[in-house]
Amino acid sequence: MIYFYHGTDMDKSREKAHALADSLLQKKPDASLFKMNSENFDIPKLQEYMGSQGLFSSKYIVFLDRLCENKEIKDDFLDKLKEIKESENIFIILEGKIDKATSTKIEKRAEKTVKFDLSEKTEKKDNNVFALANAFGRRNMKEVWMLYRKAIDEGVAPEALHGMIFWKVKSMVLAGGTSEWDMEELKKIMDELITIYHEARRGRYELETAVEAFILQCAH
Repeated sequence: MIYFYHGTDMDKSREKAHALADSLLQKKPDASLFKMNSENFDIPKLQEYMGSQGLFSSKYIVFLDRLCENKEIKDDFLDKLKEIKESENIFIILEGKIDKATSTKIEKRAEKTVKFDLSEKTEKKDNNVFALANAFGRRNMKEVWMLYRKAIDEGVAPEALHGMIFWKVKSMVLAGGTSEWDMEELKKIMDELITIYHEARRGRYELETAVEAFILQCAH
């Protein structure tokens, strides 16, 4: 049995998917909950979840978290949809924004489908925030600054913009640097972003102006 949650409002979809899992566990306190994502995805383990049942419980509850974000995993996962549907265990599938063909394929097998989408205005804000991070990765600081000011004017919190830049820098560090940024620069920037955040929390300055000053400093 499949319950499918997806849409551009990832926070809402995740909240409702977890609420379902919690509700099912309350009804069946002896049931076993298993979680699988792109980091621990394993076909033999998935097959075990499809065919097995707990020794002291009538069902497994299996939470499949954004498997379609990885193309190789996505193909293997979609190939197993028919077997997942026919399983006596309960599968909760959580995805973000996915293409129509994929969502339709899952919906056809799902007992219930719930979709939560951001409003057009909110989605536009989110797109601008991601565009800002990508521009930072390309070291196009003029574009970063323009997108930063636009996001601020649209009401995006400085904390969210600071967090997105930090996430982008961290991902580049984990990748071992890029052609645009070397590791020493990235490590220095991470330390600076951490300092900016904590000093703003202490009231030394406003986070909005501190992040803007940081962006302008990186442009030189």
